[in-house]
Amino acid sequence: PVELVDEILKDYNEWNACRQHCEEQKKRLNELSKECGALMKKGDEESKKKAGELRAESLALEGVLVLKASIAEDEKRREQLDKQYKDKIPLVGNIVHDSVPISKDEKDNEVVRTWGDDRKPTFDFPMLHHHQLLYRIGGGYDPERGVKVSGHRGYFLTNVGVLLNLALISYATAFLNAKNYELLQVPLMVKKTIISETCQLSDFDEQLYKVGESKPLDAEAEKEKGKTDKQIEKEEEDKDKYLIATSEQPISAFHRGEIIEPKSLPLRYAGISTCFRKEAGKSGHDAWGIYRVHQFDKVEQFCITSPEDSWPMHEEMLKTSEEFYQSLGLPYRVVNIVSKELNNAAAKKYDLEGWFPAYTPTADYRELVSCSNCTDYQSRRLNIKWGANTADHWSKRYVHMLNSTLCATTRTICCILENYQTADGVRVPEVLQPYMLGKTFLPFVREMPVVAEKGKKKQHK
Repeated sequence: PVELVDEILKDYNEWNACRQHCEEQKKRLNELSKECGALMKKGDEESKKKAGELRAESLALEGVLVLKASIAEDEKRREQLDKQYKDKIPLVGNIVHDSVPISKDEKDNEVVRTWGDDRKPTFDFPMLHHHQLLYRIGGGYDPERGVKVSGHRGYFLTNVGVLLNLALISYATAFLNAKNYELLQVPLMVKKTIISETCQLSDFDEQLYKVGESKPLDAEAEKEKGKTDKQIEKEEEDKDKYLIATSEQPISAFHRGEIIEPKSLPLRYAGISTCFRKEAGKSGHDAWGIYRVHQFDKVEQFCITSPEDSWPMHEEMLKTSEEFYQSLGLPYRVVNIVSKELNNAAAKKYDLEGWFPAYTPTADYRELVSCSNCTDYQSRRLNIKWGANTADHWSKRYVHMLNSTLCATTRTICCILENYQTADGVRVPEVLQPYMLGKTFLPFVREMPVVAEKGKKKQHK
């Protein structure tokens, strides 16, 4: 909102004025102190008289600024103003790229292209939804025991479900490795101080699971150990950690506080991780199956570039994702997301949506990939720069950071099952067969329980 930007500018100007006032008063005190000392060393009467006048001025100034703790008060006020305007900055989104459709309605997402229309399957038998297929092919998952153990949206992958999940992780990892991506298996927990620099505030409530100690530190006991207030405050913050919602979060902080040499760019990382999401506000959405769950595995693209190279890289990352789904033989479309649906960090985002023929009430495209260029939005908060050593000094600028899903395994499994289903089971995509212990076809081995079928029908109503 424009009003928020105005507030930040007002707070910043007030902070800057306070900072300048503090520095001016400190500078004047230092000047007076030096002048008094130099004059007293001369020893002549005129110098002593002049020193006395300066000392009187100095004492008067000290009486106001030091004895009355004016400088200390100004410093405290400056710190408050500094925190006040910096806390508001993350609420302001990135500058949206000119090619982004300006709209508040996702129905206005721009379809950039489609692929595989001629590959969309037609069936001469009753289609099954992915959760039915996964249940029937050798017991691919167990949702009832998953809910019993983990709660809503909990599940166990079993047998061929496990094989499909691991096959996609292995194939996606090999796919990016062949394109010279550096592989990273990331931490699944991130400190609060780090996550707050790479996530927008709404993510804390809507996506992230908090883990850590709830009991506060004993400040007095910690001070007795010789720790400062700042050390205690930092330790208090770092007690709380968050489970990652995507490997983008820890990878974005991989180079935190660093200056990257230009010859190292671009950096291409393949993040392999389990992801955890609350899915708050999604109650009732995709309540059956494994399309929308609290825990899933994902292989992610994360790239760091110079500002000049980030937009070509954005297109390259999208192309990589498209090639991946083309290799799986899954029809899809690419959409340019409207401005209202962009998160704060993204200047532009493409979604790659796979074709789900059995989606109810009618077949439709559904999100498999999000590909975003965050420009320097994240690198400014994480203080990641790149620079060239020219004329004996470093010229530094903030890097640009981009992220894109390659494969969120549970959603991709759903799409594969619906597109590769037959009357008797599910065919395994050719590129996954080397990772499936020799399996090329997954036959049905059991029927859906009557109770589960009734529950599904109720949900479809």
